[in-house]
Amino acid sequence: MVSRENAVIGTCITLTVALALAVESLNLAYPEWVPLALFIGGGVVVPLAVNEALDRQEAA
Repeated sequence: MVSRENAVIGTCITLTVALALAVESLNLAYPEWVPLALFIGGGVVVPLAVNEALDRQEAA
C-alpha cells in the first residue's frame, strides 16, 4: 500500500514533469534557471509543504 506522503510526492512530480513539458513545447524565451527552479519547486518544495500541512491537520 502506498503511503500518503509517497502519493503526494508522486503526484507533485508527475504534475511538475507535465508542466515542464508544456513549457518546453511553447518555445518561450526564458532564463536558463527556470527549468531547474520548476523542478526544485514542484518536485521538492511543494510536496514538503503539502505533507507538512496534512501532518499538522492530522495532529490537531
